[in-house]
Amino acid sequence: MSNSKFIERDKIELNESQNKMLISGWGKEVYENIVVEKMTYLSDELKVKGYIAYPNENKGKKFPCIIWNRGGYENKGALDKFIARGMYGQIASWGYVVFASQYRGNAGSEGKEELGGSDVNDILNLIPLADELPFADKEKWGIEGWSRGGMMTYLALLKNPNFKCGVLIGAISNFRSYAESSSNRNSIYKKIIGEKDFEKKLDERTIINFADKLPKIPYLLMHGGNDETVPALQTIEMVKKFYELNITYRLVLFEEGDHYLKKHRKEVDDMRKIWFEKYL
Repeated sequence: MSNSKFIERDKIELNESQNKMLISGWGKEVYENIVVEKMTYLSDELKVKGYIAYPNENKGKKFPCIIWNRGGYENKGALDKFIARGMYGQIASWGYVVFASQYRGNAGSEGKEELGGSDVNDILNLIPLADELPFADKEKWGIEGWSRGGMMTYLALLKNPNFKCGVLIGAISNFRSYAESSSNRNSIYKKIIGEKDFEKKLDERTIINFADKLPKIPYLLMHGGNDETVPALQTIEMVKKFYELNITYRLVLFEEGDHYLKKHRKEVDDMRKIWFEKYL
């Protein structure tokens, strides 16, 4: 297909010990019934790395689509093939086609990441890939983001409101206050985003200022009360905006939860699954 947006697609194969860990971590169904592929796709003429996942029994079926947005920056937060096989495989096992980007400049992708600048297009450029998957229901899209990926989710929704629902976990909603709360973080971001117009760029990524521009879709927001990476206040302040704007949301704060909500994994998974089932 000469005009394909896919450049490469390779099914992830794990070794025997990894497969055992996959089954114990995510279940037999994820191992037996799901395909996860490592891919390279075209985004603004750049070759960007990412993943897709889908049920292997898909002939004559259509599954809603979910975009999953990773956190971190550069290769800190990039997903390796084992974690991708489990995490995306799990979502696909709920009956979805999953699309995920590593973002430009990361994990062998071309270009330079901008922490919410032109790299937001790497999320939106996943959407046309569904045209090439006959089992993808292109009318139904959900979106999920963790941490920095939550900020990316909001930014993507500002550019494309055609999603049915959003799930945000430990999300950054006030990028300016987050950047300025740590001089080390601020200098890292300055290096990635560039010193030119840095203050303006911080404001452009501070979603809380643009909450009224977000689509009025149902949002599930989860945050750990003991999150030492992204303070829970980031989500609480966002929910206040949602309340004022009469946007449908559900807020779940886990009193002992860390940034990754490790101790609450089952609850988190159940709530995500129910949210997507309800709205997709």
